[in-house]
Amino acid sequence: MPKLTVKDLNVRGKRVFIRVDYNVPMEEKDGQMVITDDTRIVETLPTLRLLIEQGGKLILAAHMGRPKGKREASMSLRPVAVKLEDLLGRPVAFVDDCIGEKVEKIVGAMEPGDVVLLENVRYYNEEEANDPAFAEKLAKVADVYVNDAFGAAHRAHASTEGVARLVAKRGGQCAAGLLMERELKFLGEELDKPARPFVVILGGAKVSDKIQVIDRLLEKADSILIGGAMAYTFRLAQGCQTGKSLIEADKTDVAKAALAKAKERGVKFLLPVDDVVAVPVKTDKLDKKGKPVIDYQDVRINTDLNCPADAAGLDIGPATAAAFSQEVAGAKTILWNGPMGLFEDKRFAEGTNAVARAVVDATQKSGAKSIIGGGDSVKALNKARLGDKVTFMSTGGGASLEFLEGQVLPGVAALSDR
Repeated sequence: MPKLTVKDLNVRGKRVFIRVDYNVPMEEKDGQMVITDDTRIVETLPTLRLLIEQGGKLILAAHMGRPKGKREASMSLRPVAVKLEDLLGRPVAFVDDCIGEKVEKIVGAMEPGDVVLLENVRYYNEEEANDPAFAEKLAKVADVYVNDAFGAAHRAHASTEGVARLVAKRGGQCAAGLLMERELKFLGEELDKPARPFVVILGGAKVSDKIQVIDRLLEKADSILIGGAMAYTFRLAQGCQTGKSLIEADKTDVAKAALAKAKERGVKFLLPVDDVVAVPVKTDKLDKKGKPVIDYQDVRINTDLNCPADAAGLDIGPATAAAFSQEVAGAKTILWNGPMGLFEDKRFAEGTNAVARAVVDATQKSGAKSIIGGGDSVKALNKARLGDKVTFMSTGGGASLEFLEGQVLPGVAALSDR
């Protein structure tokens, strides 16, 4: 069933509770938390502007990081309020809580067109537990519910599902924002009946993360191209040596089943024919997550399907990049989820960049529809400054995958049907 959208609402004078995804990357500079990528904020602006024009009173709720029910200053949404005010070109009031008297008092004084941003809902453990009493407190200031946070729609949390249920129970409307509407259109409708040839590019680290997606897309795709570390689990399944490459040894049966299904259905299933390998060496340094930093030495192109015993595969090679690019060039619909290698390191970025250029060329020159399924693929395109040259980039990582798998997303299911 198509869902109600903000275009169907009349919100004049009403309190509109909007769940947004403002979980943006931040880092500390001179004692202040600074936003390093405001894409997720920018993406919500059309929804906010429409509701402001309609005379709604906008109450925005979001999460930041994983504070686990504690007030972590580094995960406050205060810097987001400042950035949003700048982008909207109008005042945005920030409340340092998301429930209680303070929130109710500020919302009570709002005029049509006013915007308020509440503090991180995950400062309360009850948010992720979808606690009914907490949802009730959040919903106290809501006449209408709007969800524009596709990236959090796969979670049945209080602000993504509980509040919507309560507003609907009271006879209020629950609608998708414009960003949510576009996500559902491109990841749903456009891929249900894709223009052919339909080419799927899948990368990333684990077959286990993508197996449901691979299985479902084998029903629809004309070609599936596999890159990233997950390719080595397929190689292992074919009896190749994988050296020190990242593999899931217990998933070779899953890889074999996918290859068999592709053959049975006549789907082209392309795996790398060459790769960029290097010798991984542990260092004494730790990264931001406290894990040992790996130094990669002796970087070289490997044209053998067997990976050298002392090396790990870290990117697709030039022959694979050329073959993948040729396949993409003939596509009318392209879905890309996951990079081709360790693209954050420029020595292993060329495979991902080559695929990105091919996707952009097919879009710009041949009129293909290109849909980028969130996460690292979006980061890679933005890093290569090609993000604005594809048809659609999803803002949801895990949500995109679950939606592509055919799962029902709680944050979507809770919205009113048209």
